[in-house]
Amino acid sequence: MLSAAARSAVYLAALLRTGAKGGFFIVLVEVFYVTVTAGLYAGLQQRALEFRSRALGNLTVVLGVPMLAQFFDWMAHRLAGAPVPPKATLAVCVFATISALFHLYVMRNGAFLTGCKGRTLGDDFRRMPRLIAAFALAPVTLLIALSTRSASAESEAAL
Repeated sequence: MLSAAARSAVYLAALLRTGAKGGFFIVLVEVFYVTVTAGLYAGLQQRALEFRSRALGNLTVVLGVPMLAQFFDWMAHRLAGAPVPPKATLAVCVFATISALFHLYVMRNGAFLTGCKGRTLGDDFRRMPRLIAAFALAPVTLLIALSTRSASAESEAAL
């Protein structure tokens, strides 16, 4: 339901900006499609975490599964007769990529997993503020680590 609400809000915002007709129907199709399929795609992403190649698993979670989901999302809208304007589709693709990066991050940190690796949903939600903050700061942390490594390499080369 969280995925359906978030994606539908992105569609609605993009549709309001474009002034597209039939926005309510487009949002209803999106809510229905995501509600029905979100668990399947999350399961595929969790399964990809088990790939031998961590890089392939990460690519599958961040690009493969969202691209598959977006293709079938597009098909659902076409079949329902609720074609989405290209700008709205682009907005949802950008949102889906950021969402997939976040999903990868939280799953690699043990949240929103099912089965024996999972915790309760309540536990996952209690961890969210810390995970969201760490995810938001990850680019800064990466830049600091890269600059520290670069400075360290330069000082070693000077010796």
